[in-house]
Parts: sequence; C-alpha cells; structure tokens
Amino acid sequence: MRTFARSSRRSVTATALGALLCGALLTTPSTASAAVAGPAVTLPPEGSHGFPFLAAAEDLGSFGYTEREYFLSGTATSYAKSGLWGSDGRWKVRASGTADYKSRLLVRRPADPAKFNGTVVVEWLNVSGQLDLSPDYWFQREELLRQGYAWVGVSAQAVGVNGGLGQIKGLKGWDPARYGSLVHPGDAFAYDIFSQAGQALRSPDGPDPLGGLPVRTLLADGESQSAGFMTTYVNAVHPVAGVYDGFMVHSNSAIASPISGVLADTLLMPNPSRIRTDLSEPTFVVLTETDVPGAAAARQPDTDSVVHWELAGTAHGDQWAYDVGNATVRKSAGEAAPSPDCAAGSAPFNDGPGHWSMNAALRHLAGWARGGPRPPSGQYLGTVLRDPATGLATGGVRLPDVTVPTRTLTGSRDTTDSGVFCGLYGARDPWNGDADAWDTHDEGDPSDPRFPATSEPVLSRLYPTHAGYVAKVRAAAQASVDAGYLLPEDAAAIVTAAQNSDIGG
Repeated sequence: MRTFARSSRRSVTATALGALLCGALLTTPSTASAAVAGPAVTLPPEGSHGFPFLAAAEDLGSFGYTEREYFLSGTATSYAKSGLWGSDGRWKVRASGTADYKSRLLVRRPADPAKFNGTVVVEWLNVSGQLDLSPDYWFQREELLRQGYAWVGVSAQAVGVNGGLGQIKGLKGWDPARYGSLVHPGDAFAYDIFSQAGQALRSPDGPDPLGGLPVRTLLADGESQSAGFMTTYVNAVHPVAGVYDGFMVHSNSAIASPISGVLADTLLMPNPSRIRTDLSEPTFVVLTETDVPGAAAARQPDTDSVVHWELAGTAHGDQWAYDVGNATVRKSAGEAAPSPDCAAGSAPFNDGPGHWSMNAALRHLAGWARGGPRPPSGQYLGTVLRDPATGLATGGVRLPDVTVPTRTLTGSRDTTDSGVFCGLYGARDPWNGDADAWDTHDEGDPSDPRFPATSEPVLSRLYPTHAGYVAKVRAAAQASVDAGYLLPEDAAAIVTAAQNSDIGG
C-alpha cells in the first residue's frame, strides 16, 4: 500500500473525521486537514459484455498502455452551504449527511512503470448525454499517451450509475451482471465520491488501481457539466478535502453547479461564480468560443493560482473529439450513443485547434502543480464582433488555424432544424467561392451569417505560393510555441500538415 505522499497533507484522525460526519463547520484552507475517507477498492465481475462501459476502442497496447476497471465503495458525505456564498468563490461548507455508495474507476496507465511521468489526470466523467463520457480524455489523448500520464475516469454522478432519460439506464442497466452491485445515493454525494476516488489512488485499500505507480501529481479534470461541478469542488470542497494538486476546468459557465447536486438549486448559486484565488493549488480555466458568451460574466484577472484561456476558432465539442471518442462510445452504447443530430446539409463540425490548446494546457498545469512556472495568460475573446473578412472571432488565444486561416471556424451554429447537442460542435466553412450548400448568407452560413452578402476569401490571393503559405504557418506555429500556447510537437505536426496540403498558388 502506498503512503499519502505530499508532506503538506495530514492523515485523517478519528477526531477530525468524527467532527466532519457530525456536521461541524468545515474549516478554511489555512487550517483544514484532509478529512477524506479511504474507500475500499475491489475488482468488478466479468459481466455480460466482458469489458467495462467506455472501454477504449483504440488499441491502447500500441501506445504502451493498459486499461482496467475498479470498484470503490464506502460512506460518502454530502455538503451544505455555511454562511453566505459570494461571487469570489470563497465558499464554506458543512457536512449535511452520509450515505453508502459503490461506484467505479476506469484506469488507463502506462504498462511499463518506467514510462509513467508521475502525473495522474482524474476526470469527472460527463453525463450530459445521460451516460458516462470522457470528453477531456479525447481532447487530450495525444498528450496523455505520448507523455506517460495515467488517466482515471470517475463515475461521480448518479445518472452515470443509475441511469436517467437515455436508452441506456446507467451502468447498472447496461450490464447488471457487472454493475448490479453499484449504489449511488445522488449527486449531493458526488463531490465526496470524487475526493475518495483521489484518495484511493494515493492510498488504495485493496487492489492498487495504478499498479504500484508512484503518484507525484494528482490533477482533477472536468469538462462542460463536469466543469460546473469542478468549479464548486475547487471553491467549496477542495479546501476541506485537500486531495488534488491542481484543477482543469474546461468549458464551464458563469454559474457553478449547486452543492446540493439538485439542478434546480443552480438558481441559488452565486451569479457569477468565480474561482477562488486564495488556494495554493492552481486552477486552469479553458473556454472555447461556444462557452464564452455564457461564461464571460465570471471573467476575473489571472493570479498566481488561477489562469484563464479563451480559445479562438474552437468549439465546446469538435470534429477531433468526436472522431477520437465516437468509436469508443459506440463500442459500449451502440445505436444508443448520444448524437449531435445536426441537420442534413448543414456545415460540418468545427475542426479547429481545441485539442492543440488542451495539450498545452495540460502540460502547463502538470508543471505548475509541481511548483513550476504559471502558464501565460490569454487575451479575452471577442463576444460580439467577428472579423468581417473571414468570419473568425477576434481576440483570445490564437493558434495557426486562425492566424493563417484557410476556412472559417466558429464555436456556434444554426440549430433551427437540429438536435440539442448540435450547437456544441460549432462549425467550419471551407473557403471555396460559396460553393457549399450552407453558403446562403444567413444564420446557417458560418462564413457570412448576416446580410449583406460578403464573398469568402480567395485562398490563392491570400497565399500566392505553396511555399509562402507553409512559411507563414511555420512562423505562426513558432510564435505560438514561444508564447506558450502550443507545444513543440504539435507545432511540428501543424507545419507537416501545411506542407502536405495543396494550399497556395
């Protein structure tokens, strides 16, 4: 059994845990000890499918990785507000109840311990589609696998375990033989379940989910709905739990998720809900174009512990994440997999630089959490006006896709005839002389959604020669690397793609 490695953390005492469970006021960051129970870790039965829900469709062995699932069980605590909560995020809580639970971890880690880089990314699995999904694993997969991270997905929320409105009634409905023993008492307990998941990775009581890998840094990660829970976790729960070393909040909104776990209680949360700035552990907030209109009210200056990026030319979900994740989702869910349901003949998904930015953000956060330099700040993204010539957003973190553009990339799209999730995937519009069916100079046209009509840029005029185009991409990529917004490996891939294109002349 591995010991709790960080010297700044103190072990749970009977007195501290007893006070917590009796509903005593939970302390501020300066005096809090880590009062998180260590859950029991067990192995699941084989089940009827023979693999865990959300098992990777790709051959992880070809990347030198293994995948295995573990159950964790124990008694979880729910929390309630203590005192007034304001927009500064300095929220105090008290314990309000306890309940037994049993949930699961999905673990992907290097097969060779020598390849492990010491950092574990723990993702709060997203349940917006009424089943467990791992959007940030898909956004960050390149960086995770090439750099030797371990990744752990946590079924933190009740819908993922018990089921909701979707065809698949949670893990328990998908494979009763495997998951029938799981118990989730509700999302009020999700925060502590997530804390206990981290505790199980540091000091496992039972089979070690990390196979003996020594944890140097434990990062918590959540995207979209999970990012709303992550905001509340950072502000209210982490100060009393002290399990994680850093936080990735990807695509949250201006209002955090309720501490009660009850959706209707969102109306009782501070608006806006900013990230508290008095923690020693860092928080990295990354927003796409899709997110900024709904999150801009919570903008705040960057500090030594909080940094924000707003990404030009990106979408909440995009072609990259869809392509990486779709096979995995369909392996488990089949025809019940959530679908964007975009209208036939509408513009394709955004295929912008979101994954490049998430790769860089992850590497920055891992180093920052170990005491390294703070990541660079990013400019605010324009929320109203776009470049009239290209249709691209102004401001924000700008990678070569938007500084040397070849198409319009947006974080929004017309969803009049589309499904509820379609708008999250943004849109792209190739510059081909308005030859596409969606080039109608109205809401459905990403390059030109307003009258009067404006012609798309002509690539041969922008880039008279192929060599000139490649040179511009190379310079833009290097500038992004120098600024800290792009990793060198990804810059090389971007330049190679430009060299292999037929753009120019």
